[in-house]
Amino acid sequence: MKVKPLPAVPYIKIPDEGEPYLEGYKCGSCGATFLGERATCSKCGARDQMSTTTLPTRGKLYSYSIVYRSFPGIDVPYISAIVDLEDGTAIKGNLINIDPDPASIEFDMPVEVIFADALGRKDQEGNSYLSYFFQPAS
Repeated sequence: MKVKPLPAVPYIKIPDEGEPYLEGYKCGSCGATFLGERATCSKCGARDQMSTTTLPTRGKLYSYSIVYRSFPGIDVPYISAIVDLEDGTAIKGNLINIDPDPASIEFDMPVEVIFADALGRKDQEGNSYLSYFFQPAS
């Protein structure tokens, strides 16, 4: 029996059937969407108007930084990115499968959200984690 990986963060949902997805919260008052759980809208301040929504898997690169120094055990360089998803939700993550060189990276380039092993990290029982990343859209 294959053991299902654990989500690296609570807003990664791993259904028994189907593909993993990112869960956001959408404001019923203004329509703004956010990654992760919240009770109050950060845009309009509405309370108790938030409901869960599945976030899109495509977007455009808004901003990035190439990180050359990090904690011990973290491979560098890597690309930390902010992506505007198709529905307007802005999320942060790492951009992978592209050379960490400004000559290779373009603002507004189409990217997609992918789910993969969380860089080999495991909990004390040896369970692996699933994380999300961005990569250039195919």
